[in-house]
Amino acid sequence: MAEREDTRVPASIDEMMRLLSDHDYLAGKALATVLFLSLRMGRPLFLEGEAGVGKTEVAKVLAKALDRPLIRLQCYEGLDIASAVYEWNYPAQMLEIRMAEAAGISNRDRLEQDIFSERYLIRRPVLQALESAGGKAPVFLIDELDRTDEAFEAFLLEVLSDFQVTIPELGTVKAEHPPIVIVTSNRTREVHDALKRRCLYHWVDYPQAREELEIIRRKVPGCHADLSGEIVAYVQKLRTLDLFKNPGVAETIDWATALTELDRLALDPETISDTLGTLLKYQEDIARIQGGEGAKLLSDVKADLQAAS
Repeated sequence: MAEREDTRVPASIDEMMRLLSDHDYLAGKALATVLFLSLRMGRPLFLEGEAGVGKTEVAKVLAKALDRPLIRLQCYEGLDIASAVYEWNYPAQMLEIRMAEAAGISNRDRLEQDIFSERYLIRRPVLQALESAGGKAPVFLIDELDRTDEAFEAFLLEVLSDFQVTIPELGTVKAEHPPIVIVTSNRTREVHDALKRRCLYHWVDYPQAREELEIIRRKVPGCHADLSGEIVAYVQKLRTLDLFKNPGVAETIDWATALTELDRLALDPETISDTLGTLLKYQEDIARIQGGEGAKLLSDVKADLQAAS
């Protein structure tokens, strides 16, 4: 029997929060709790929320914090088993068949056994995640699952419930040390309940102003303190508008970085207009904020910050 793997799971929820914070990820108690339970219970974690709120980053930080390899399956429309799990090296198999024919080998069963051996197997992310290298289970990120179709989602049920896949030519491959699985969704469509039941669940929301300010302080340390406050206040107000796509935390960081590169110490209408492309990604939203609404927003931000000081 294989030895039980040392998962190096934090001993408490507070320790989990410190571990993430040490790697510059600010997790609230609810997220830290569900992460802690996911590791303790050996259950996949399903993270849902708007794009750019830090769902993918959870897996990246967790891999770094626990000193695990990160294996990422980026989902997209049309993703199939050949791209996600495995496929056979058909050119090499054909070459083997031709060489066998040239050598006069006519035993069909033996030839079939040879060409469908592991040396011709091309391992894709799912299979890589189940076959731990060196006995250290990876963090397996299944990113943006909602972009795939329901058929592929149904295939994942075996992976998420039993940590195994079946290869018809070879049999069942089961993980000796199950990976730490993080599944993310931007909720462009509903994911089936059968998959969600196999996971613990957490909705990742936009951070509060205080948390977002701390994120900028950590991620963009060169950003002037006053500017950071104005950026966060402006972005927080933007998210209350009926925009086509609200800016996520990733966009806030990009905007703070851009303004720091431009040596800005405070927001002004011209600077906002010139740099909105780092914050908003749809022309309709940019045009709206470049108009009078953006100027009023900045005026409100300045007034609120002045009143609070």
